[in-house]
Amino acid sequence: MSAETFRALHRDRPADGPLVLPGPWDAASARAFEAAGHPALATPSAGIAASLGYEDGATPAAEMFAAVARIVRAVSVPVTADLEGGYGLPAAELVERVRESGAVGVNLEDSGPDRALKDPQAHADWLAEVRAAAGSGLFVNARVDVYIRGASDPLAEAIARAGLYASAGADCVYPIAAPPTDLPALRAALGDLPVNALAVRGGPSFPELGRLGATRITFGDGLLVRALEDVTSLATSLRETNGL
Repeated sequence: MSAETFRALHRDRPADGPLVLPGPWDAASARAFEAAGHPALATPSAGIAASLGYEDGATPAAEMFAAVARIVRAVSVPVTADLEGGYGLPAAELVERVRESGAVGVNLEDSGPDRALKDPQAHADWLAEVRAAAGSGLFVNARVDVYIRGASDPLAEAIARAGLYASAGADCVYPIAAPPTDLPALRAALGDLPVNALAVRGGPSFPELGRLGATRITFGDGLLVRALEDVTSLATSLRETNGL
C-alpha cells in the first residue's frame, strides 16, 4: 500500500462519513480490525507501549519501529504509525526508518518528552525537513497538543499551529482532545485541510464528529483499554467459576 492510496481515503468524504482508523496495538488486533472491514489502521503509541510493558512515552525507538513493522506485515491495508515526537531522530533518518517499517504515514506531536509544547516555528521547520526527506511518499499527521498542555487560548493557538504545520507540508492536523464544540471553528479556519478528531467513550458518534468538522477519527489507546476490560472480566470469571 502506498501513501497516495492512504491519502486518497481522506478525500471527498461525506460530512457524516469521516475516515475511522482503529488503533491496533499488536498484529492480532490489527488482523481483527482488518477482518471487520476497516480500510486502514493507525497505531497508537500509548497502546503499543502498554502491550510492550512500557509507560506511555517510554518505548525505545527500536522497539516501536519493530512493533509497527509487525503490524504492517500482518495486514494488507495501509498503516500509519504514531511515532510520538520522532525520538530525537534527524528527519531523514526518521523517514528512512518509517519506510523500513512499511508504514505509509506518521503521527508526529508538537510536545516533547518533558510534556512541554515545542516552539511552533521550530517544529514546523522540522516537519518541513520530514516532508523534504519523504517527498509525497509519506502521509504526515501533525498532532497539536495545546488542549492537553494547558495553553491559555487553545483554540486560537491550535489554529495558528495547524496553519504553520500545513504550510510545512502536513497532510492532516490533529488537535488532540479538542472539545467537539471547537471542531467547527477549526474546520472553518483550516479550509480543506483534513482534521483528525479523537473519539472517546460517551462522546459524539462518528457521523456527529464528521458533521462538526472531523475528516478522520482515531482513538489513542482507547480500544486497548476497552479490550483489557474484557480480558479483566474473563480473568475474573476464570478464577470465580473454574470454567469458561
